[in-house]
This record gives sequence, structure tokens and C-alpha cells, in this order.
Amino acid sequence: MPPALNRRLVLAQRPASTPGPEHFRRDDQPIPEPGEGQFLVRNEWLSIDPAQRGWLNAGGYAEPVAVGAVMRSLAVGVVTASRDPQHAPGERLYGWFGWQDYCVADDAALLARVDPANGPASSALGIFGIPGLTAYLALQDIGRPQPGETVLVSTAAGAVGSLAGQLARRAGCHVVGLAGSDEKVAQCLADFGYHAALNYRAGLDAPRLRALCPRGVDVFFDNTSGEIADAVWPLLNVRGRIVQCGTAAVAAWEPPPLAPRRERLVLARRLRHAGFLVFDHRAHFAAAIAQLGAWTRQGELRHREDIEPGLERAPAALAALLRGENRGKKLVRLVDGERVL
Repeated sequence: MPPALNRRLVLAQRPASTPGPEHFRRDDQPIPEPGEGQFLVRNEWLSIDPAQRGWLNAGGYAEPVAVGAVMRSLAVGVVTASRDPQHAPGERLYGWFGWQDYCVADDAALLARVDPANGPASSALGIFGIPGLTAYLALQDIGRPQPGETVLVSTAAGAVGSLAGQLARRAGCHVVGLAGSDEKVAQCLADFGYHAALNYRAGLDAPRLRALCPRGVDVFFDNTSGEIADAVWPLLNVRGRIVQCGTAAVAAWEPPPLAPRRERLVLARRLRHAGFLVFDHRAHFAAAIAQLGAWTRQGELRHREDIEPGLERAPAALAALLRGENRGKKLVRLVDGERVL
């Protein structure tokens, strides 16, 4: 049976660095009713993303989640009631619905309608959601990989990195991945088509990296920053491109962490270093999803999911993701048919 109350996970205290279960609390409320122009979504799947750490702290690109507010999250759910003629009960949507069973929303919270032709609804949060869109659009906008170039991807087995590697290989590049375990290295090679991969936890010395990138690095798809980036930058070729998609290896930015100065390298090698936020590119989402869907149906792209059951597992799932313990796109499943998890 559907829940009698709206289970919600709210921010209890702001974390100093990495968030954990102790920073959230459950706060059940009556199931809300949609107003004029709104619809009620019953969440089925919650997305767990590295960016959620940034959404909890001031100084980022988005307004931080307020203490006492529902944790910000992308989700997939079904419309159960509607006072918006554009959305009917039974429609499945992808948007900003938060860590809760039910969300009253309007079109401002909506990212996409879920296309059943693309496969299970959960894939709308992964390969056809922000991870897939980020990999595809960031490579197009900043990376611009050319046949024969070397593309190096950090967090290469993650939701974004695994797709960036596959797309770079599809573009005719030599693709190298950095991952956090021998198991993930094997996954990069066997499942995601990387030509070479390295467990960065086992060492990032220059000889090992150069052996994997004998012609240097033309595109660095950086999801981590930190020590990984420090090791990769010296390998960049003249006119190399650095796609800054994440900073997952840096737990806090106040005070600013110390790192090598790179300005001389940028100048001497004429490097292009640019940050990428996928929400700047919403006009291209529909076309990108259509292209990713076509390639997936043709068997050219693979994706993996790592699923936790039940709303109350979300905080621990986020902490595990930030420790690098995920095995694919991290998701929390809230329902199994009509059974609440």
C-alpha cells in the first residue's frame, strides 16, 4: 500500500566536509495536495550524486539546502494527482523531487518526461539523466576529442566517467581510465571499453601514468581535482583540454587547499581549462537524450546501477558514494510495485 504519510529526510545540521547519516533526520508530514498549476509526484527512484555534497555548503554554484529542508535530489516518480493540464496521473517524470515519498511540483522542477522506449525508469537518472548528459555535452562543448587523441578520465567507472570513456572511444580516441580499485579497473576494461586503466589508490607515479599515455594526454576529463589532477596535468600535450566536471577528491574548499601552480603550464602548452555545469545546457537535453538512446539501443553504450532499498538508506548511500564505494550509478529505490521500501 502507498505510505499514509510523506516520509521526508531533512537536513538536521550542516556538515563541515563530507555528509553522513548523522547530518539528516526523518520528518514525516501529511501527504501534500497540489495547487493550481501543480502536480503530485510519488517518488520511485532517488538519485545519489557527488554534487549533493556541494549543495549542502555555501559558496557553491547553487543555493545551499537550508537546515530543516528536504534534501535536494533528482528523482523519478509517477504523477498521482494533477491540477496542471500538461501532466496527467500515471505519467512518469524526472525532476527535482527531493528525498521524500511525495513531492508537489510544477514545471520549474521538471527536467524531462521519462521515455519508456529507453528502458527501465531508473535509467532516466543515469545514462539518460544528468550523468549521461554531462558526459555527452561536456565532451562536445569542451573536450572535443579527435580521432587518434588520448583521453584520460578520472572516476572512470563512475556514472559520468564510464560514459565519458565510452563516448571518447566511440570518437576514435585512445582512452585511459583512473579508478579507485582493482575491481573498478577490471570493469573499465571489460565493460566500458577503456584501452588502459589504473588503480590510483595503488600509486600515481609519473612512470606508470606515462606508460598508459605514451603520446601524452590531449583531453583530461576531470571528475576529482586533488592529487589525481596534480599527477595528470604534467602529461598534458600542447593545446590539451581539461574538462572540469567535478572536484570529488576535495572534501572542503575553505580554507583553500594547497596545490601546484599551473599557470605556466597553461601558458606554455596553450591549454584550455574550463568548468562544465550541465544545467547551463538545458536547451540541448532532448537532443542529447535522443542520441544516447539511439546508441544504447544499438548496443554501443553500457551502464551499470548500484541500488540501495529504502528511503532511510539515502544518507549512507551518499556517504558511500563519496568514499568511492559505488559500483555504478548510485540509486535509492523507494517502491517495489506498490510495496514501500
